[in-house]
Amino acid sequence: MENKKTSLWTLFFTFAKIGVMTFGGGYAMLPLLERECVNKYGWATNEEMLDYYAIGQLTPGIIAINVATFIGSKERGILGAIVATLGMIFPCFVIITALATFLKALQNNVYVTKAFSGIRIAVCALMVSSIIKLAKKAISSVTTACVAVVALALQLLLKVSPILIVVCAIVFGICVYYTQKNSNKKEEGNDK
Repeated sequence: MENKKTSLWTLFFTFAKIGVMTFGGGYAMLPLLERECVNKYGWATNEEMLDYYAIGQLTPGIIAINVATFIGSKERGILGAIVATLGMIFPCFVIITALATFLKALQNNVYVTKAFSGIRIAVCALMVSSIIKLAKKAISSVTTACVAVVALALQLLLKVSPILIVVCAIVFGICVYYTQKNSNKKEEGNDK
């Protein structure tokens, strides 16, 4: 049975809904991306989403926009990538354009100030939720737990660049893979 192609409108509308949460940046959108792209539409698996987040972190721009581009490309090729990306940025464009018009008049308004305070708190909660979910999926062994602790320590205590930490983690992961692969080959050779 052939899979039905996702419509371009569905890609645009889904990512536009997620894009409304741009207030918190890429991390605030992660729970919404997971709910829509993994759970609702099945456009990606949890493992693919982790890969998209990792690649999105390394590439310029907001993680969620990069993820939208990856998923759009996977679903409908280059046109899908463009439509998903436009869907993600459209709400932000509209909101910023509208806010810019009234920004001077609203910047000292107590209600607007309090609303943004509430938004920041909600964004923090969404980020913590995303971090917990990602950690449960990504930390699967003692080795990955050690890498997570070292990465956190490097970031918090030594203020090492996140890009350098991610690149080092990639190199470490490749080294571990080849070490385990060679170890398995030696064990198979000894069994014979």
